Amino acid sequence: MPDDRFELPEAFGDGSVWADRVAERSYVGRNRRGVEIPIGSGEGQINPGELLKLALIGCAGMSADFAIGRRLGPDFAARLWAHGVADPETDRYAEIGEQIQLDLEGLDDAGLARLVTVIGRAIDAGCTVQRTVEPGVAVHHTVLGAEPAPPAPVTETDPSEETPA
Repeated sequence: MPDDRFELPEAFGDGSVWADRVAERSYVGRNRRGVEIPIGSGEGQINPGELLKLALIGCAGMSADFAIGRRLGPDFAARLWAHGVADPETDRYAEIGEQIQLDLEGLDDAGLARLVTVIGRAIDAGCTVQRTVEPGVAVHHTVLGAEPAPPAPVTETDPSEETPA
């Protein structure tokens, strides 16, 4: 749970994560299970773009894990990679390439083709992060405590009370 420096927002719940500022352009990201990730661009920190790529490959790996395990055995070794550099002009990633490394020894061509198909289907069906990133997602920013006041209620006026222009 977050410390009590700030009130918990109404939206705080199972899917919530937070980041506390620890220095200029340096944060520590946290979840409710006690995991801490140093965020920034300094030594020992991971930057937000790297976190995005890790979220994509972590989700891909978790989504395909059972399917791969059924074909390669439950103790298979895997390494997932994500590559991409933000375009300096648009300040966004135009493309992120993912790669999966597995020990494919012992698979014939047909088995390899089935594995590739099953991995793709598992990721397409189960990777919430990829399904969110690919079409784009609306992101809304709110400064808690600085929300605009609701508009004043509209009241009808008696036409005889209106002043001519």
